[in-house]
Amino acid sequence: MPANLDTDLLRAFVAVADSASFTRAGERLGRTQAAVSQQVRRLEGIVGKRVFERDTHGVRMTRDGEMLLAYARRMLTLNDEVMALMHRSPTVASVRIGTPDDYATMLLPDVLARFNAAYPEVMVEVVCDNSPDLVAEIDKGRYDLALVTRKAGDSGGELVRQEPVAWVAPPLDPVPQAGYRPVDSLNPLPLALFPKGCVVRDLAVAALDGIGRDWRVAFTSKSVVAVHGAVMGGLGVTAMERCTVPPSLRRIGAAEGFPDLPDIDIALHRARGVAPKPVRLLADAIHDLVGRQLLGRKPAEPVGETAA
Repeated sequence: MPANLDTDLLRAFVAVADSASFTRAGERLGRTQAAVSQQVRRLEGIVGKRVFERDTHGVRMTRDGEMLLAYARRMLTLNDEVMALMHRSPTVASVRIGTPDDYATMLLPDVLARFNAAYPEVMVEVVCDNSPDLVAEIDKGRYDLALVTRKAGDSGGELVRQEPVAWVAPPLDPVPQAGYRPVDSLNPLPLALFPKGCVVRDLAVAALDGIGRDWRVAFTSKSVVAVHGAVMGGLGVTAMERCTVPPSLRRIGAAEGFPDLPDIDIALHRARGVAPKPVRLLADAIHDLVGRQLLGRKPAEPVGETAA
């Protein structure tokens, strides 16, 4: 029988990864440092891999830990969504929001967790798709909100924040064998991309064409976790919003011969007509929390009607 991953262990693991400290993770979880350390050891026993290395400089994740982190975040988000759904009141209100997979995985979990804490009676449904498709669907009234990518300066929707776009490659081999070449030096350049219609994909291939760099699509997926894994596995290079780049991957640029990429806008679209109160509250929470992340600030107070 396959082993099962305990969400309490995953929560401890994510807390240590986010704070780079067992002590700070314990404070965040309301546990002692020793209890958090024991939970991480139990998780390592289940997966059969070391997820952290400790030395005199502190705590750092292993490559296996980096691979596990993206899946852990996704599993916790799904767990929390299920629990919120099961504990909703009989007269629950609902909000349907569309967004690309990378925003659902990397940007929205904190927003949804805080929103659920403030408004547990509101059920939020998240649907993932490419940004242009989501904009078309919200115009038809199939979503209440859509958090999407648009080219910087384009109109449509409400600007939440501007975000740099980065070229991303796998880590360099610390002990390269004879004949080793980083994947970002190959010609044609292998790319791991989101499907056609992705704004960042279009910007990346246009930039490569602009400098005459040959490229080929080596991997395609709608899942940001799958794209992260493909790059980590050396299948190719990708381009993605800087806020969605995990620390396990290597950002590259002009020094490696890659062209600059333009910033993108993260924009919020609303369905036509007068929005119900829960929709307005979630829209305000997105502006407040996702917008503030650009400045590196945490909200001073929980999401609530007065704050929103």
